[in-house]
Amino acid sequence: MKKLSTAVLLLGAILVAAQESEEKGKQIEDIIIVGNRNVKRTKLETPVPVDVINIDKIQRSSPQMTAQDLLNYVIPSFNAVRQSASDGTEHIDPVTLRGMGPDQVLVLLNGKRRHSTSLVNYQNTVGNGSVGTDLSAIPVIAIDRIEVLRDGAAAQYGSDAIAGVINIILKKNAGASASLTYGLTGRNDGDTYQAGANYGTTLGKTDSYINLSLQLSHRGKTTRTQNHDLDIFGNNFAYAFADDPAAARAADDEKIKEKGLTRDDFNFQIGDAQIRQGQLFFNAEYPFNDHFKLYSFGGFSIKEGKGFGFRRLPSETSNVVSSIYPNGFQANLASQVYDVSYAVGAKYNVNNWFFDLSNTFGSNTFNYNVDNTNNASLGAKSPTSFYAGAHSFLQNTINLDVSKNINQFNIAFGGEFRFEQYQIKAGDEASYTQYDINGNVATEGSTVLGAGGSQSFIGFSPNNALTKDRHSTAVYADVSYDLDKKLNIDAAARFENYSDFGNTLNGKLAVRYEFVKNYAVRAAVGTGFRAPSLQQQYFNNSYADISTSGSGIVTKGIFRNDSDAARILGFDKLKQETSINASAGFTLKPAKGLFITVDGYWIKVKNRIVITSNITDPRLDQFKVESGRFFANAIDTETKGVDVVVSYDWVLGNGKLNINLAGNYTETKITDFHFRKTWEHHKMNSLDRIRSTSLKHCLPKQKHH
Repeated sequence: MKKLSTAVLLLGAILVAAQESEEKGKQIEDIIIVGNRNVKRTKLETPVPVDVINIDKIQRSSPQMTAQDLLNYVIPSFNAVRQSASDGTEHIDPVTLRGMGPDQVLVLLNGKRRHSTSLVNYQNTVGNGSVGTDLSAIPVIAIDRIEVLRDGAAAQYGSDAIAGVINIILKKNAGASASLTYGLTGRNDGDTYQAGANYGTTLGKTDSYINLSLQLSHRGKTTRTQNHDLDIFGNNFAYAFADDPAAARAADDEKIKEKGLTRDDFNFQIGDAQIRQGQLFFNAEYPFNDHFKLYSFGGFSIKEGKGFGFRRLPSETSNVVSSIYPNGFQANLASQVYDVSYAVGAKYNVNNWFFDLSNTFGSNTFNYNVDNTNNASLGAKSPTSFYAGAHSFLQNTINLDVSKNINQFNIAFGGEFRFEQYQIKAGDEASYTQYDINGNVATEGSTVLGAGGSQSFIGFSPNNALTKDRHSTAVYADVSYDLDKKLNIDAAARFENYSDFGNTLNGKLAVRYEFVKNYAVRAAVGTGFRAPSLQQQYFNNSYADISTSGSGIVTKGIFRNDSDAARILGFDKLKQETSINASAGFTLKPAKGLFITVDGYWIKVKNRIVITSNITDPRLDQFKVESGRFFANAIDTETKGVDVVVSYDWVLGNGKLNINLAGNYTETKITDFHFRKTWEHHKMNSLDRIRSTSLKHCLPKQKHH
């Protein structure tokens, strides 16, 4: 996969003199939090590339609905691609950095690990087989700035930080603000509107604060459809498959005319899903004295989505109950996604020793409802709406961070304990069951009217339902050395133990050297890892269905990595992905207000986890499984690329003009496959789709702004 992206941004126009005076110099004085602990550096002084995104500045020039929309707009190596007709994935956008997977970028909120979603992307979309973080759950109006560390950082932050780290900093300012935005696509659909309010005040003591944010938003669906050549009422899949294509089309035209309809009535709804969202966030801190303070932050988000499955045409007699839907139907997938997070902690400093003890909790619950559909095996008795079940994920992290500055050295060390839990909950019986002609659960030899379960999205059954958890413990240490802002050296190491797969040890070394004033080179090398998520280990949606031959009831779908079906095919238990990261670049400030950074990178990932396409094998017959998909550490990949960022601040009259030019080139290739000899013959069948879809075609080759 090759990707070339460029972005040109004109940020800010003519501002009043007071605003210009207030912001003057802020571009180079922003202190970076991500990538170090208690080291006061600006973004040009870091030994690895870090972007600092001023939210207020972006929102004044080009308002964005969500954090991922904003990052997609300003950082070429970042991508958030909306999906269509892809089940839950069209309700939570997968995001990527530097061409890596959604689960290979770590998200922090105020420097604390953010929980991932409970959703697995499995519909051959961006990040196929991965689990990401829902950035849209954090309201834009609550964000002060976003720091994007574009370098591997697993030795500092642990699992997932292979491509980099996104640190979202919440507002803590006093005062009130509000925003109202509206937008529409060039085709007069996809209307968006958002209303937000932010209020901050002190808590009666110097340096204390509480900041509250409320945001409501709506994104309308988009429609990018056209007439198709599928056989609407006939017995052919498409006209091209008919003995006489012209006659088949004419027969459909006559039938459509008799019903007083047009071909437009049988089009597929293709486009963005409708999304409605409400969010309430807070950020607070209270110092008891010069040495001790308490802090807390978090929020609640509810998202309701309405997506669309593929249309069922009236010719699909095994899927459509004609007495209910004589013209077929296109099912709606309605989601309710609840996201809750909060953190509480205490900071203490004495004799330049800084202590930070915190507990961070987060959970994500995804509920599925399917409307405008049927269970064809129930015939005319079928409901048209189903509760199809839910999945949820929670994470609780306890951190202790200690740091001290000693002359030009800063030392830091600490520990982490993390607990994770994943659940799948069953839906209504009719959402997953196939019934016989008498309305009983179909068994071997039963006579059935049609396919079972809710069409478009078959619900989770009790066989899919589960509750699984794990815990991990980590210790880390890092040392930073700064010599008059000319030589910067960072070294870090981290050891982690997971209850489900064992230990991992990672390290990193980064160096920056300013050989002439305002001209510096920088480089870094490190190892990283990503633990297999609970979702990847235990997600399953297998269901009973009529066999392709029509000879009986079989099981199909996605199977757990530890299932009998996976075992008989020789799939190994999932283990961690491991990586080696290397980067090198330079920074320069050739003129006042002009900043240039160029950074090249190379990332090698071993044992990358992917989900296969459907595998059929005679060995599955003993479990009455016709075909299945499985998660596996199946490939090694290599990613290389370069980032270029040019920023220029120009005082223009009583205001300031900020111009940014940014570009990214990324190339990813598969370097090796990992297959047991017992299923080597499935290699091309099971992973070519992953290579062509997930790694080549799902990310844009060019972006222009």
